[in-house]
Amino acid sequence: MRIFRFSPWLSSFWVAILVFAILVFSTSFLHGGLLSRGDEFEFVNKVPSKGSGDPPIFAYYISGTHGDSEKIFRLLKAVYHPRNRYLLHLDAGCSSWERNKLAVSVQSERRFRAFGNVDVVGQAYAIDQIGSSALSATLHAAAILLKISMDWDWFITLSASDYPIVSQEDLLHVFTSLPRDLNFIHYTSNIEWKEYVRINQIAVDPNLYLSENTPIFYVKEIRVTPDAFKIFTGSPWVILSRHFMEYCIHGWDNLPRKLLMYFANVAFPLESYFHTLLCNSPDFQNTTINNDLRYIVWDSPPNLDSQLLNLSSHYEGMVTSGAAFARRFNEGDPILLKVDEDILRLPMDGVVLRKSCSRSLLNQSREDSCLSWNSINVVKPGPYVKKLEALVSKLVANETLRLNRCNSR
Repeated sequence: MRIFRFSPWLSSFWVAILVFAILVFSTSFLHGGLLSRGDEFEFVNKVPSKGSGDPPIFAYYISGTHGDSEKIFRLLKAVYHPRNRYLLHLDAGCSSWERNKLAVSVQSERRFRAFGNVDVVGQAYAIDQIGSSALSATLHAAAILLKISMDWDWFITLSASDYPIVSQEDLLHVFTSLPRDLNFIHYTSNIEWKEYVRINQIAVDPNLYLSENTPIFYVKEIRVTPDAFKIFTGSPWVILSRHFMEYCIHGWDNLPRKLLMYFANVAFPLESYFHTLLCNSPDFQNTTINNDLRYIVWDSPPNLDSQLLNLSSHYEGMVTSGAAFARRFNEGDPILLKVDEDILRLPMDGVVLRKSCSRSLLNQSREDSCLSWNSINVVKPGPYVKKLEALVSKLVANETLRLNRCNSR
């Protein structure tokens, strides 16, 4: 596990705790992936293979704020698979204690240490989910993941309030047969009320220059709707191809930077930036699948912080929807236990084992019950894969029939 610019503002007590954890859990806290002497995994394959017919690799960015450390750790275990990469970030709303607690929790899980595929952003920086600082953090996460490895295929954004409603083996299986340039993102060019309330109104995000989480504010002046590019908007939760994320970060033409400058002063840019960039780029406008594979019950008008009201009443619809993830779950929501037991088959307080674990201790709910591993290049989906497979197949078939996908929205 890597800690990226780990915060130096630790009390002497927590320094001692972290030093102890480092000595116990691995020989290198910053460069992870090493096993302590007590770990005795038997590996068939540890490094994911990349070839024709091999499953993809997902790069997850999981973010949260004050009080989200345990939710993020639970979510991480629910979406974990040895093939994937994971980057966790707690913003400046968290104390260094909570951030360090998350790092130690990750390092204490032997599967994460064994495969070395979970990293934590150690430096706290301010974020307002309404402002451009949230977009900046997402692009920063993509840049880090690209620096760590270029082997992944899709970039998936999750918050601490999200949860999977299919297993990772199901998701990997369905995406194995898909072209790796597809981008799953909900979008529309019909911006309606957003044109005047968000697009034309100038928002200033102080989190770009202050160290503490600070609400955005608006100036009195307004600006006209752009005519150099067409605005698209939609859900902020995305599954984007690595090739497109490279374009966002490196930008071999000027469009990514131009749009980034514009959306620096737009409220809720995560609902528009990637959507607008995809649909205004000749290279990517026909790689879109107009669905983010999320099960969400939105407020009307949509609100980034909307919650699923009476989530239990949505359980059947959620499970049969074919979506890969659902939101927004509250901490301790009993429906999560039902998802763990019925869909993910998650051991109590443990990591999803599925077919990756070839030999485990019987009747054990402990996290370290797996003794050896099958090849991580072979995935075997479960019974819930059928709904996801049917949805994705239908979406891809419908979109490929369109001559220009973005212009039809």
